[in-house]
Amino acid sequence: MDTKERTGPLRVTQAGLLTPRQVLAGMWTVFTLAFFIGIYLIWMGGWPILVVGVLSIITAIAYTGGPFPLGYHGLGEVFVFIFFGPVAVCGTYYVQAGFIGASAWWASIPMGFLVSAILVVNNLRDLETDKKGGKRTLAVRLGPAGTRWEYSFFLTAALTVPLIMWLSGGHSAWILLPWISLFLIPPLVRDLQTKKGVPLNNTLAGTARLSLVFGVLFSIGYLLDKMKYF
Repeated sequence: MDTKERTGPLRVTQAGLLTPRQVLAGMWTVFTLAFFIGIYLIWMGGWPILVVGVLSIITAIAYTGGPFPLGYHGLGEVFVFIFFGPVAVCGTYYVQAGFIGASAWWASIPMGFLVSAILVVNNLRDLETDKKGGKRTLAVRLGPAGTRWEYSFFLTAALTVPLIMWLSGGHSAWILLPWISLFLIPPLVRDLQTKKGVPLNNTLAGTARLSLVFGVLFSIGYLLDKMKYF
């Protein structure tokens, strides 16, 4: 459970703005709305989308709840990568195209890494309070130095994917367009090396911004590549 020492953005339950009962009611309201939207998506995409939806709901609940909270046992990055990478990207592609192309799988990998990097910043910021609260996040297990290396690895891995796609010969140099986002990375890495606690909230937002810029550039580069603009 979060304590008053928590350094992240405001949480309504911890701050006393809402009771746990109200938050639970809000959660089920959101899930209900998602259910009805999901019905339409299942109608469009069939049983695979049903499976994805059920697994997503179960994982969302199990992430911080239940007898074995995934996020508090060092598995947060694994499930964030899976559900914000391959599941989100390939699932979206499948609903619209009716199949999953190789490019969708490739595109899902860097997005999974970048969203996981957001979680890394979050867990590094909360490392000490998580440790006191008995949460065994991957940051707690790796320690500050290991977590910083993890962050660098995720960003490097994300940037490597377009390079592999280009070197494989199946894509033109347009697929390297997301490399323009490189200029956003040095300040983020420097922040992780020099800051801790509340100041890392800006680094967290910056990492989210990086994932957005990378994703947009990747999409544009992919479209230009397919349109054969050399």
